Amino acid sequence: MPYVNIKVTDEQVTSEQKKALIAGATQLLVDVLNKNPATTVVVIDEVNTDNWGVGGKVVTELRKG
Repeated sequence: MPYVNIKVTDEQVTSEQKKALIAGATQLLVDVLNKNPATTVVVIDEVNTDNWGVGGKVVTELRKG
């Protein structure tokens, strides 16, 4: 049973985008590893930008410019 965990910042990710990520990740595992989509789990975690860092800086601050 494949498990995929997608982490994104909580910046206006729509339900439609999440559906596309879930479908796309599932299909990728079907295509590449011949996995059963019925047993493939995809979880999307939305992380607040205060809790996400890049290059030693908090994303909230980076987004301010």
